[in-house]
Amino acid sequence: MTGFAGAQRVPDKRVALYQRKKFLSTEDCAGLVALIDSLRRPSTITDAYGADADFRTSETADLPGDDPLVRDVYARLADYAGLNIAHAEALQGQRYAPGQQFKAHTDYFEPTGLDYYPHTADGGQRTWTLMVYLNEPQAGGATRFVHLNKLIQPETGKLVAWNNRLADGGVNSFTLHAGMPVRAGTKYVITAWFRERPRRNPAVVLTEKAAGAAGASGSLGDRA
Repeated sequence: MTGFAGAQRVPDKRVALYQRKKFLSTEDCAGLVALIDSLRRPSTITDAYGADADFRTSETADLPGDDPLVRDVYARLADYAGLNIAHAEALQGQRYAPGQQFKAHTDYFEPTGLDYYPHTADGGQRTWTLMVYLNEPQAGGATRFVHLNKLIQPETGKLVAWNNRLADGGVNSFTLHAGMPVRAGTKYVITAWFRERPRRNPAVVLTEKAAGAAGASGSLGDRA
């Protein structure tokens, strides 16, 4: 396997889960926080998770792919993971105020769910999730991988990445995770999801220079 150089892999054979501290600089994180604050809206959920009103209470921002910072960060994420940026969804930002959370869920689309076919029509199933903490709340806000008994604490600039699929292409239920309630302060993260196939509309508009660098590094190769 290529990608994730220098990252720490969680020692559990049931899932490919990596952490890399200081992946983004404090300056990059601050810029993304400001962008999230300018674009935030209530977060949504799919039918597979039910209608529990407090299931996901955060706010979400769809970050524009032609923004220079978004473009640069997305290119770096794809390059670092060795993933094909043509398979990427739009980069999302999330904001969690005190008391807000995202209860236990998976990032893949549930094959038996009502939303499966609409959500997978463009690009197929989700493969990798790459999430970066943009700050450290005063208390709470950890990411809990339920079946792994693993708790990951927010640290400014830290990347957390995992494969939502098994080696045979099936979905990996061991990736079930929760954004724990923030108890004090505010938590910001960005999340990048990659699909099995290229998307019809590119999520990020790379400059010629960035596209050339990504191609030279191999990040445009398909690696689900």
